Amino acid sequence: MTTKLKLTFLFMLIAGFSGFAQQIQMPQASPSAKVSQRVGLTDVTLEYSRPSTKGRKIFGELVPYGQVWRTGANGATVISFSTAVFVAGKEVPAGSYALYSVPGKSDWTLVLSKNTQLWGAIGYDAKDDFLRFNVPAGKTSKKYETFEISFNNLTDNSADVSLKWENTRVDFKISSNVDPIVMADIKKYVIDANSTDPGLLYQAAFYYFNNKKDINQAYTWIKESTDKDPKYWTVHLRAKIEAALGMKTDAFQSATKSRDLATEAKNPDYVGLNERLLKTLK
Repeated sequence: MTTKLKLTFLFMLIAGFSGFAQQIQMPQASPSAKVSQRVGLTDVTLEYSRPSTKGRKIFGELVPYGQVWRTGANGATVISFSTAVFVAGKEVPAGSYALYSVPGKSDWTLVLSKNTQLWGAIGYDAKDDFLRFNVPAGKTSKKYETFEISFNNLTDNSADVSLKWENTRVDFKISSNVDPIVMADIKKYVIDANSTDPGLLYQAAFYYFNNKKDINQAYTWIKESTDKDPKYWTVHLRAKIEAALGMKTDAFQSATKSRDLATEAKNPDYVGLNERLLKTLK
């Protein structure tokens, strides 16, 4: 074969591969999604694909009862935790897990699997399960055409993860052990350090008051904070603590001061909060 023919053949081969590699762009049948939520002090992230009903009967037909489902479409649905959490009362270490499910008519079995590399449930093996637990299956108030995972009922240390598709809804709770961490920080940065920092004193007072701990200690901290550096939000907390301690005159004065500071700062939310508090103190 002459050099010219060799070059012609090589050019045609490269052109053929180039043409084969071209792709037509089109929408995904089940688009990928990623949702994240801060739960207490933990970042929780879910990555999944969202299939749609498209006129089909879902649970009991497209998704059979009693069989392992990928909890979405395409690759396995993956849930990740930045710190250890509790799911169904069991501690789950930080990391990523495949979220599988076994739908039933009245309840589901949910699975956290250590194997996150499968395509859907193909190759699923129960030996990779880290946790299995049962949850009741309920009905939604509206039809969900597209499968949806969301976070609801947020508290300082927990949240519900909701799976909704068609007319079915399943929820499970994630919680984290926030209090020991916060209390350790308060001890280190405020108590042991004998802090005089107004911001740290406000944070410690805020946590003590909102979590029904030593309210007198909370008042000591917020009083020192606001005496040194009054802000409309810190003085408002002082007013609420004084009201809770039965110090109505002091609370009225603090709420008035907080309202004036908020008015000056053009913050209508805190103006309203203080005005409502003042009405309860008259």
